[in-house]
Amino acid sequence: MPQQATDIFNVIWTYLSQLDRGLVIMLINGLIAGWLAGQILGGGGLIRNLVVGVIGAFVGGAMVKYGLLNLPVSVTSVTNSVPYGTQILISTIGAMIVVLIARFLGRS
Repeated sequence: MPQQATDIFNVIWTYLSQLDRGLVIMLINGLIAGWLAGQILGGGGLIRNLVVGVIGAFVGGAMVKYGLLNLPVSVTSVTNSVPYGTQILISTIGAMIVVLIARFLGRS
């Protein structure tokens, strides 16, 4: 690897290692969930996917907390085998809801 690329990688790695681990996981989770929602419903872009995914994580988490979203055991047994799989699924469902509401309000 060229020295300049190594230096850039080291700077990024130093910055990420100083961040709170939970924040980094939430952002990666949001990016994945937003990307999945974009693949399922269409549309996208990196920043849009990240924003929609993070908002969707809050929406999905609130739905689970208040009993509005209950995942079957057959689904969670599969998603639990993937690290953060259930979180990503819940965030993706929340992101899809956010996208659908935004599209509905945008048409009015």
